[in-house]
Amino acid sequence: MTTPTPFRVARVRPLDGPAAAGHGNAAEPAAPQSAAPAVPHNPAPAAAVGASSEQFFVVNSAADFGSDDGRVWEIVDTPFPASPANQNSPQRGRWTVGGTVDQSEFTFLAPCAPANVFGMAHNTGAPGRALPPQAFHKAATSVIGPGEAIVLSPTVGYVDPEAELTVVVGRSSRNLTLGNAREAVLGFTIGNDVSARDLQKSDELWISAKSQDTFTPLGPWIVVNLDDADAAISIVHNNTALAAASTKDLGWSVDEILVYLSSFMTLHPGDVILTGFPAECRQIQPGDTVVCRITGIGELTNPVRSLVAE
Repeated sequence: MTTPTPFRVARVRPLDGPAAAGHGNAAEPAAPQSAAPAVPHNPAPAAAVGASSEQFFVVNSAADFGSDDGRVWEIVDTPFPASPANQNSPQRGRWTVGGTVDQSEFTFLAPCAPANVFGMAHNTGAPGRALPPQAFHKAATSVIGPGEAIVLSPTVGYVDPEAELTVVVGRSSRNLTLGNAREAVLGFTIGNDVSARDLQKSDELWISAKSQDTFTPLGPWIVVNLDDADAAISIVHNNTALAAASTKDLGWSVDEILVYLSSFMTLHPGDVILTGFPAECRQIQPGDTVVCRITGIGELTNPVRSLVAE
């Protein structure tokens, strides 16, 4: 059987539109895929998509993300036709389905606008299988995109980043089985499950620890047909590479997680599931930069800053 070729899907915002006016420089070239391609910092916040904020979905099938071909994207219809939050903006000028745009002409947003964001508790390694699978919910309002700042309040305490293989649901699904679970998956992106450890100890439901604004960076794109069986996961903290692990080290697999979640609720197009973090992390503080890496997807980079009272 021929293995399907991976390709990328991204949600982007044009730099020449009214929502992008004055937002700074365009994206810089990405590094080759083998070097875990990075996406430059977005020049302005892009998590919320409102009536005045443009968004379009684009695809790229180049194997080398950093090549010339890897920088030219085709505008496509939304891969989430049933999701109102994930619709293309009205077409205009060169921003029409079937047209092509260079990576310098847009900024990357979080790759989808999820209705539900899930994480998996105690799925950091084989010992996790000694416990039943357990999910937690993160607020969709905690989602930010590549280059946007993780914002820490002065009282938040100890905060860790967690680089996680993140499932992007492609169709409505309920009561999946191990035999058909992959039919629900559009592809995979990188998620950073930012976690306030002190609050996690005092909040049994983890809401205050996991759902603060900016605590779920996602991106830079979705890779469709990714071989996720043994993908390296790691964090680079302030240019220091921390110890890596692999998706094969997770206690519960992607298929098992999908079966578990869909056994009691419907998964919807655009929902995301952060599957767990088996590698090394380090406390983050304002002024830091955290890079989450997953082989075959690339890099998700976010600065860290302090909350400034308005």
